[in-house]
Amino acid sequence: METWSLVSICVLLCVTVRWGVSLNSYSGAGKPPMFGDYEAQRHWQEVTYNLPVQEWYFNTTDNDLNYWGLDYPPLTAYHSLLCAHIAKLINPEWVELHKSRGYESSAHKLFMRATVLVADLLIYIPAAVLYCFYLSDGSSKKKVCTLLCFLLYPGLILIDYGHFQYNGVSLGLALWGVLALGLGWDALGSMAFSLALNYKQMELYHALPFFCYLLGKSVKQGLMGRGLFLLVKIAVTVVVTFALCWLPFLSDPSQALQVVRRIFPVARGLFEVQRLLNLPKPKGLVHAFQDQMYSDNVIC
Repeated sequence: METWSLVSICVLLCVTVRWGVSLNSYSGAGKPPMFGDYEAQRHWQEVTYNLPVQEWYFNTTDNDLNYWGLDYPPLTAYHSLLCAHIAKLINPEWVELHKSRGYESSAHKLFMRATVLVADLLIYIPAAVLYCFYLSDGSSKKKVCTLLCFLLYPGLILIDYGHFQYNGVSLGLALWGVLALGLGWDALGSMAFSLALNYKQMELYHALPFFCYLLGKSVKQGLMGRGLFLLVKIAVTVVVTFALCWLPFLSDPSQALQVVRRIFPVARGLFEVQRLLNLPKPKGLVHAFQDQMYSDNVIC
């Protein structure tokens, strides 16, 4: 009972710190033409709510990809759509097509900050609590200290609540995957990490450890017996999870290809943001190469 009381205090403390940071300003506030990542997330709600799914990742008259075009996998878009439906119920102006660009108000800021906190409470924080108490070693007090380090990590709090992101969702899903693998639920772990990948492509950083662990476990069990069954089960889980996330885009290959282009923006060049904001081109040893990148740069 004492341990779980300490856990409750830890969670309350981390929620208080998160909300305290969110009460301050955010990067890009009141700074046209882009208004920072806060506006990016709001704009994605506007786009996903008002446009058909086939137009979410395409450049159209109603979806200018130069203005915070969607460049995350489908699960992020679905999350934006969910938030947009709630925003529409509260104040339709928050997601009004075109007219809501650069919208800033105290009420809307409260709503946007609340969406980040709710996501943390539903996904990241429970995963951290369960991981610390079921997979980490040491006494109860040591586990509580580990949990505090998880929940009060300043980098994640400042980026998600000071800058404005939903990194807690992708990291939380990946942590659920680690937790499931640690408890021997390999299929569930594979599904959780697949969802993390379908939320933010940056989770590819964590893909190699998952792949090596599951492959090694399969090989250890024997690829002619139980190991092969495990490998097939994991493969089917991953394929089905990806197929469900990408289902609206699979009917037309060009749709899926465009999503991939937006997620991995190689064709857009390395300096798209500088070009869009009319910033000066960098000078140095690679100046000639960068000039070529500017001249060849194409928005997908």
